[in-house]
Amino acid sequence: MNFSIPLDLKTKFSYFERMPIKKSIVWFEEVGKNDVGIVGGKGANLGEMVNVSLPIPYGFIITAQAYFDFIEKAGIKNKIIALLSKLNYENSHELEQASKHIGEIIIASELPKNLVKEIINFYENLEIKENKYFKNNGSFLKSGIAKIKSLYKSPLVAVRSSATAEDLPTASFAGQQDTYLNVKGEAYLLKKVKECYASLFTQRAIYYRHEQKFDHSKVGLAVVVQRMIESEKSGVAFSIDPVTNNKNKIVIEAIFGLGEYIVQGRVTPDHYEVDKRSLVITKKEVGKQDVKFVKSNISNKEVKLGKAGSVIKLSDQEILKVALLVRDIENHYYFPQDIEWAIKNNRVYIIQSRPITTTGNKTDSTDLTDSTVFPILSGSPAK
Repeated sequence: MNFSIPLDLKTKFSYFERMPIKKSIVWFEEVGKNDVGIVGGKGANLGEMVNVSLPIPYGFIITAQAYFDFIEKAGIKNKIIALLSKLNYENSHELEQASKHIGEIIIASELPKNLVKEIINFYENLEIKENKYFKNNGSFLKSGIAKIKSLYKSPLVAVRSSATAEDLPTASFAGQQDTYLNVKGEAYLLKKVKECYASLFTQRAIYYRHEQKFDHSKVGLAVVVQRMIESEKSGVAFSIDPVTNNKNKIVIEAIFGLGEYIVQGRVTPDHYEVDKRSLVITKKEVGKQDVKFVKSNISNKEVKLGKAGSVIKLSDQEILKVALLVRDIENHYYFPQDIEWAIKNNRVYIIQSRPITTTGNKTDSTDLTDSTVFPILSGSPAK
């Protein structure tokens, strides 16, 4: 059986070497790993993966430049600095009050009109750009129809915070800011952008920056707006065996529905093993899945599966499609990878990829989409 995935993982990385980006909003492909300072670790890693043609859910990034412009034009920058300068960081009550007050100031402030217009424009064009990214260009007429349709049926997106400091590119702000799922409609999107900005001043984030002696005024926040995948099947995959550390084995786990249930350990997944060199499927174990998690309008719901949960989740072709992507991603990053994936309409999407290190039988993952850590792209393997 011969399968091929159109991945140009031999792409040269000249697109990383360019002038600093000063735009307010960029599509994923406009950034790469050297743009952490303006789009954060999450945004930079998504850009890198798009630029090597990995099939990730498409989207755009509202850059840290837009955040800095917002607090300046809204006249709130000095108010925020003043509140933080008077703060006793060791007093949890003061920290809580300052965080709450700053959040209220940000939410009450208006985004610049030109930024609002630009966000709406990118959001309306998301489906058109996504189709082009997946080589589904179509005619000019089809693009026009797609844009008209998007006005009536707004795309469902995830809105994710990606904090950054341009002069502190190695700083990690992992897990400190907010992410919002199932966001639909222009007004709701704009509201969530401001809520992401406000999350830059949670108690935890404020205290962390103080402890690290980071200047609060120099730390910004980019906002990733990414298409939500209403996956029919989803799962995780490892480019090495996470139990035995066998480097010649790809391990895949799969369930029906959204990936939250496999990440949370709510259901028993299928377990597949594939020989990395020959791409021969060496093991298939079917897990009994009682329920699945699915999209329902702009929220999620649990659905009982009954007997349907006892069947094999992936066909041989789907197993090999996932395995090929896993192998290619590991070859690209020069390091073993822990990957989340999803399938919708027979298309495999990579949700995220992160390097894993193994010691004995313990596996540790570092989330590249939530940090500023990047693997070296040439030379020796590195984390």
